[in-house]
Amino acid sequence: MTSTIDLFGYRISSQPLAPTVAAALEAVDDKRTCSYLACANPHSVVEADHDPAFRRALCEADMLVPDGAGIVLAAKLLKLAPLERLAGHDVFTGVMSALNARGRGRIFFLGSTPAVLAKIRAQVAKDYPNLSVVGVYSPPFRERFSDDDNDAMISAINDSAPDVLWVGMTAPKQEKWLHEHRDRLAVPFAGAIGAVFDFYAGTKKRSPEWSQKMGLEWLPRLMREPRRLWRRNFVSSPLFLAKVAGQMVRSPASR
Repeated sequence: MTSTIDLFGYRISSQPLAPTVAAALEAVDDKRTCSYLACANPHSVVEADHDPAFRRALCEADMLVPDGAGIVLAAKLLKLAPLERLAGHDVFTGVMSALNARGRGRIFFLGSTPAVLAKIRAQVAKDYPNLSVVGVYSPPFRERFSDDDNDAMISAINDSAPDVLWVGMTAPKQEKWLHEHRDRLAVPFAGAIGAVFDFYAGTKKRSPEWSQKMGLEWLPRLMREPRRLWRRNFVSSPLFLAKVAGQMVRSPASR
């Protein structure tokens, strides 16, 4: 992806949805290597400060999209190229719709639970009748996967020969997994999209459109899941703003 900004050492895409989808389809057609997409938000940037493997996974992603109002705000405050927030959900629906319009596409879903994956499979059949879900895999819920776990997941994916792999194992596990195993994956395009699995399956509600437009998508989610999301909003967000303020002080261009 050629149109990017440099924010804290990350090459974050400044392209809107249409060219991002076009780049994903170009990767699908290329088929030579596994290109992967990751999402940048204030929480992931702060977490990566203390997790070198996560930082490498974000830095070396082929596409790193600004999935977070805080990223867009930071670019504005630092007087970088203007960004348009691009949520993982938007990339997912954009790529799926574009493949469906082509009349073909082989899709694999890795992550979440068997129940959620079953709902996803059924929903894809309704929404994208020209696409084939060639495989789903619910990995074991543990902090670290064993070599046998990884071999089983990679074999299931490669044996299915998908065009697109969607990974929903939450950050930073999903990004680090893709980065570590991309050379073994026989799939041309992969996207780490986390909560999109639950949103698409309907097991969790995405925040209302008004909150998305106002950059407040985090607020309804926090109210629904305070225990799970309090840290990213009350710890990571202030730390991210502190990073932005520090950069503003150091950079004359942002004053």
